[in-house]
Amino acid sequence: MAPGSADDPLTDAMRIARAAAEAKLGLKLLGGLAVRVVCPDYPPRLRRDQDIDFACLSKERKAVAAHLEKSGCQPDRRFNNLNGDRQMYFTAPSGRPVDVMVDRLTMCHTLDLRPSFGRLPHTVDVVDLLLSKLQIVELNEKDARDIVQLLSCMPIEQGERQPAGSPAIDSERFCAVLAADWGWWRTVTGNLDKLPGLLGEHPQLAQPGMPFDPVAQAAHLRQLAEDTPKSVKWRMRAKVGDKVRWYELPEEVGH
Repeated sequence: MAPGSADDPLTDAMRIARAAAEAKLGLKLLGGLAVRVVCPDYPPRLRRDQDIDFACLSKERKAVAAHLEKSGCQPDRRFNNLNGDRQMYFTAPSGRPVDVMVDRLTMCHTLDLRPSFGRLPHTVDVVDLLLSKLQIVELNEKDARDIVQLLSCMPIEQGERQPAGSPAIDSERFCAVLAADWGWWRTVTGNLDKLPGLLGEHPQLAQPGMPFDPVAQAAHLRQLAEDTPKSVKWRMRAKVGDKVRWYELPEEVGH
């Protein structure tokens, strides 16, 4: 399977994303395919069976669903009727599954996608892509690779200093999410701490010639997480620490 071919899931995903953008609808790619979009120079991880994950805002949910149907995507009407306020499910004309998260991504933690939703044309914001991977308590190789890819390709910038439409890891939003919730902080910092060891054991996760050193980038984010003033709620939960589980174990949702 070659990048950009008809068999490449990103070809399917970008056809849907571009059509939505032309229709002025907020339908943004999530997940590994979104990482490929914002890091086009990184050799892609190609999986023929890869699902397509999108996000939209609740205010546009019905318009997005209608647009996807008009584009040839078949809805799972029963699932969407029961869960459409938080997630919708479709099958693309190619037969590939299409998941649409509404407002939030809920996995080990809940990531509210609304604050920075409109920054990039076809994907959710880079910092949300990174947080969506770093919030996974039991990282697998593909998620670790996506984290390394983002840290290798994306600069870390303060929110207001980012050029409009230019992808970067927004340090202000990163710190705001972690400083408000100890559970988020605990999982994300734990994964950042694991990164040097992961790369030592699995050097194939990294690629030479990328703009940034992923270990140095992880250390920078780790220091920011440490230094940011924490909320009262954060400090109260921190006193309990690991004695109480701080994350959810997400279950596969049947369609």
